[in-house]
Amino acid sequence: MAHGHDHDAPVLHDLTPAFRWAVALNAGYVVIELTAGLVTGSLALIADAAHNLTDVAGLLIAWGASVLATRAPSSRFTYGYGRATILAALANAVAILIGVGAVLWEAAQRFSQPHDVPGGTILAVALVGIGINTGTALLFRKSRHGDLNAEGAFLHMAADAAVSVAVVVAAIGILLTGWAWLDPVVAILVSLLIAWTAFGLLRASLGLSFDSVPSSVDRSKVAAWLEEQAGVVEVHDLHIWPLSTTKTALTAHLVMPDGHPGDGFLDHVADELAHEFAIAHVTLQIELGDLDQCRLRPESVI
Repeated sequence: MAHGHDHDAPVLHDLTPAFRWAVALNAGYVVIELTAGLVTGSLALIADAAHNLTDVAGLLIAWGASVLATRAPSSRFTYGYGRATILAALANAVAILIGVGAVLWEAAQRFSQPHDVPGGTILAVALVGIGINTGTALLFRKSRHGDLNAEGAFLHMAADAAVSVAVVVAAIGILLTGWAWLDPVVAILVSLLIAWTAFGLLRASLGLSFDSVPSSVDRSKVAAWLEEQAGVVEVHDLHIWPLSTTKTALTAHLVMPDGHPGDGFLDHVADELAHEFAIAHVTLQIELGDLDQCRLRPESVI
């Protein structure tokens, strides 16, 4: 049994400043919205303040997961705590979809029981919401492409910004025309768009939680690359799975009839897998293959 050391591990962005600003901005917006709701007597604003409070909770969960992922492995959690980032992304996806469901339900109720909407107040608060939610989403824009946890935070805030835009459009329409039905119609349209986006996050995070090969890695190309290495005649028991939303691991058996090639070969393979496929944690087992005794050779055996 031989293993490749961690080489060229992906550079992780420190998301603590982004999460710190995101939590502070959104907590402040909750206070503003709740105050406006209490002053005007708008139940809609108070309810949305409660919704935005859950956004703060979601950001705190994602922040906690990113911090937890940096902790060193322990004797019990030998791979560390990076899986927390996957669970946080999954929680964010579920939270977004639950929020969408609540909006759709409320919108459906308002068709049969129209509510008087304080258009001017809601317009002002929604404009503040656009600025805060858009600014918060931009904090995670660069990190989202390599980190599903950051992607979850980005989508959550981008979804809220979209809702705020829709609220502005509806409020202006109501002020100009008096058509109260614009409020639920716009809410439904935006909610369906958000649900479509959130479903992609849910599918990706759920897949990673079941140890699926990350979408950024092509397993067949990795297998072909390993088979092309000098001295390798067969590759089997190849497994690729996520340790976190940013770190990927690989284990494989390499059949090399000429014997163990030495640590230099293992270091080369580990370096190239990190460089070419962003797989940072590599473990390889060298087999001679003369007796064909590896019980893990069949693809169906785990």
